[in-house]
Amino acid sequence: MFGRRRFLEGTLGLGVAGAIGSAATACGDSKSSGPAGSGTGPWLVGAYLSLSGAQSQFGIDTKEGIELAVEELNKAGGVKSREIKVLYEDDKSKPDEANNKVLQLIDRDKVVALLGEIQSAISKAGAIVANRKKIPMITPSSTNPDVTKTGPYAFRVCFIDDFQGQMGAEFAVKALGKKKIGLLYASDDLYSSGLASEFKKAIGPLGGEIVLEKSFLKTESNFTTFLAEMKGKSPEVIYAPVYYNQMIPLARQAKAEGMPGEMFVGGDGWSDTSLFKELEGAYFTDHYAPDVPWEKSRKFVEAYKARFNRMPTSLAAMGYDAALVLADAIKRAKTDTPDGIRDAIAETKDFPGATGSITIDGERNAVKPAVIVQIKEGTTTYKSVVGPGADKLLEGGAAAPAPSAEPTASAAASASAEPAASASAVPAASASAAPAASASAAP
Repeated sequence: MFGRRRFLEGTLGLGVAGAIGSAATACGDSKSSGPAGSGTGPWLVGAYLSLSGAQSQFGIDTKEGIELAVEELNKAGGVKSREIKVLYEDDKSKPDEANNKVLQLIDRDKVVALLGEIQSAISKAGAIVANRKKIPMITPSSTNPDVTKTGPYAFRVCFIDDFQGQMGAEFAVKALGKKKIGLLYASDDLYSSGLASEFKKAIGPLGGEIVLEKSFLKTESNFTTFLAEMKGKSPEVIYAPVYYNQMIPLARQAKAEGMPGEMFVGGDGWSDTSLFKELEGAYFTDHYAPDVPWEKSRKFVEAYKARFNRMPTSLAAMGYDAALVLADAIKRAKTDTPDGIRDAIAETKDFPGATGSITIDGERNAVKPAVIVQIKEGTTTYKSVVGPGADKLLEGGAAAPAPSAEPTASAAASASAEPAASASAVPAASASAAPAASASAAP
């Protein structure tokens, strides 16, 4: 579907200058060649994503979000009178491929910064290289804490799993009123096992109980034995923080066992429409939903629909925000060098993104809220926003949004997608962020 490399130049403008400050008119030499930070030619940014393989839909959605942001930026005049060009590399949903692609982008293409990945295990592999080469990297949606622990050049604009697991546990026990909980996860996947661990740690203090915990490999597709055991323990809800392509067969087999979608709660790895038709009534934590009620999101949804003729997914929104945060940092950087850009990313505070206000903390994680959504009629419906900055997002009396029936960006994903490769999305506020306010739409 995608060539090995593609250059992206802006063709649309939708007022992004308002988010990153007024940009100057592009210079006549903006298309001339030159090193990424040389002061002439475009800013070269590398993006390594899963454009094929197990998590390809997440990669494609993220790419589209980045494309939209860069098109808007360039139409508004670029950054410091220079256009941004993104060089895309397909890591095929594999950590070893990511290692090679990141090296190519840095050594061969001389990129000034990196965007990627969407899976935590792959982002961690890329981040190790980025830190060794001293090139700043922003992952849009990899939530495992280990990604940014690789060193001072790795950042994220999403929450981390410590926070997401806590929010999932609070929702299950406090909002749903369920105390007997089953736990299903992939033991060999960094994202799945990490999120399951954080959820489990949070359940006991809240008064809940894990009645049965079962793990399996990320390539597993037959869950009948696990589900039969689970059914025998009579849990009130089952927490299953796996990727969407593994959750599809799990959901189908659960339905055959008489376990409806309403019994399940999950994490942001579920955020793909190929799963939604299989899991009616289930809830999960996510970074974003197209019907969230804040104004920045409405503008993003309108722009995305105009560009791609469908509703955006949370991964598209995260790609969009990651690109804008990077552009804002380039604009503010005291020097046009990777180190200057790194320092500016670290100073990001209250950036107004489509997914909410983004502040980068001392651990290079994003302090921001999470969204709780419910799967209804093949799409997601916003239920509440929880965590740091939740109340501020809803200031001004924003009404709870009506459910949208339009297909999302990942509507083309096949229900037979191969099982998930390790890694990716989850809570972004730092582990120490207070689980702060919850603002909810009426269920």
